[in-house]
Amino acid sequence: MITLKVKSELHELKKVRSFLKNSLEGKETSEKDYYIMELSLVEVCINIIKYAYPKKTGEIYLRSWVKENNIFFEIRDDGIPFDPRTTKKPDISEIIEKEKKGGFGVFLIRSLMDRVEYRRENNQNILIMNKSF
Repeated sequence: MITLKVKSELHELKKVRSFLKNSLEGKETSEKDYYIMELSLVEVCINIIKYAYPKKTGEIYLRSWVKENNIFFEIRDDGIPFDPRTTKKPDISEIIEKEKKGGFGVFLIRSLMDRVEYRRENNQNILIMNKSF
């Protein structure tokens, strides 16, 4: 099991990428699967930075483990409660028409990862996602 604690600041994403690399050390993954995991993990952290701690800096706690040919990521924060399961599929036409920015992150994560689970426990958002490789 590998763990990492970072501040909810964009410059910390470099550490998150290193965390992913360390989590997969010695494991054979395709370039495509690696990119999917990196995109999903970074997107979760960016959402936490932007929305869980909008007016202050908080902390993001990451944990990863491998079981058989699956890697699991647990991402925790103490920020504003947010359940990604309640997010609706984005309306691409509306986003283009109104020139909105964003709105695809949660949809991407749920589409790219094999499983995404959420719970709120002890005043923390806890997201667990996994990907087979």
